[in-house]
Order: sequence, then C-alpha cells, then structure tokens
Amino acid sequence: MIKNYFYLVVGVFCLLFAVTHTINGVNTILEELDNSLIVDDAKVAFTYVWHIIGIENLIFGIALIIMAFQKSLSKARFAAWLIIIILALRWIAISAFTLVNSSGGISRILPDTVAIFVVITLLILGTRGRDKVLYE
Repeated sequence: MIKNYFYLVVGVFCLLFAVTHTINGVNTILEELDNSLIVDDAKVAFTYVWHIIGIENLIFGIALIIMAFQKSLSKARFAAWLIIIILALRWIAISAFTLVNSSGGISRILPDTVAIFVVITLLILGTRGRDKVLYE
C-alpha cells in the first residue's frame, strides 16, 4: 500500500527525467560532439558525465518509488532530504555555470529550474505533515 504519494509522484518524474535526459543527449548533444573537433578525451568526459546524470535520476526515481511504500518514515524522510540537498546543489551548479558562461542568461536555465523546484517542492511536502494524516 502506498504510504506517501508525494514520493511516488516524484519517483515517476525522476524516471521520466532519466529517460528524457538520456534520449535528448544521445539524439542531440552527444551526436553533435561526435561531429566536432573537440579532443576525444573531452568527448569521453562529457559523455560519461551526461550519462551519470541520467543514471542518478534513474536511481532517485527507483529509490523514491520504494520509499513511497515504506512503513518506516524516518529513514524515508532522511533519504528525501538528502535528495533535496543534492537537487538544490545541482541547481546551484547549473545556474552558476550557465549564467557565468552563457549569453542566454536566465532563459537557458528556466526549464531545469522549473523541473528541479517542482520536484523539491513535492519532496518537501512529502516530508511534512503528520504520519497519521499522510500515511494511513
């Protein structure tokens, strides 16, 4: 029985993000790298970092779906807060590097910002509330 619908929804989102991130990379960004003059070591590094993010999203999704069914909420809450912190730091890194190194400014990070803040908000809602209200 589902104990936390917020974790379940975010888990499904993270699985979706993993798939779309990987497909987007393989079909656009990484394909463009193959046709560029960038040295092979840089291509390899960019490719594995791209896939690490996809795998990280996949692991978050699986973990959150499992957490949605857990009876022990203290461990699930702790894991949720760790994921929140990782996502917040990911957003800070994305924002800082994009704003410093890109001419597109805020419009370049808007989709990532919206996605990350929706996920963080839902996770925070999942960690709030009384156990008896949310989880029975």
